[in-house]
Amino acid sequence: MITMDTIIREGNPILRARAAQLTFPLKDDERQLAHDLMEFLENSQDEEIAKKYRLRAGVGLAAPQVAVSKRMTAVLVPGEEPDKPIFKHVLINPTILSESVQLAALAEGEGCLSVDRDVPGYVPRHARIKLRWFDLDGEEHVARLQNYPAIVVQHEIDHLNGILFFDHINKDNPFTAPEGTLLLE
Repeated sequence: MITMDTIIREGNPILRARAAQLTFPLKDDERQLAHDLMEFLENSQDEEIAKKYRLRAGVGLAAPQVAVSKRMTAVLVPGEEPDKPIFKHVLINPTILSESVQLAALAEGEGCLSVDRDVPGYVPRHARIKLRWFDLDGEEHVARLQNYPAIVVQHEIDHLNGILFFDHINKDNPFTAPEGTLLLE
């Protein structure tokens, strides 16, 4: 089971490396990793389990964050009802096929399970993306995401490319975003 102690923190060079593509069929340890990443997200969003194991809530966790430099990430964006998530997938070799000109940012900024400090500021990202990924069996999937789910996926893909969320924050004026950026509550 992945816990907060398993997750590596900023300063670890793995977080700044470009992760390697996975090949199919996946090895047993890669399938287990996919399971473990999603299990962490499920556990972190369950109040009782999160409290018991002192887990910070997360909506995404990438393999590099647990010191495995491979292009795999789990995403679990909860919905209004616990058993109906907005987007729940393990993404293997995800690629953004297209993105909107329109930008969006979370009004409260972003956080990261690998960053133990608060880094205030807007993180401009594309408001809409067309995403392609492969599932654990190598089946290709394509989806269009917008607003919060699109932001979460872009944050996770950044992890696969050695980028951390605060790299996108305007260093001189953290709460300045490009003109026309949607601020999401």
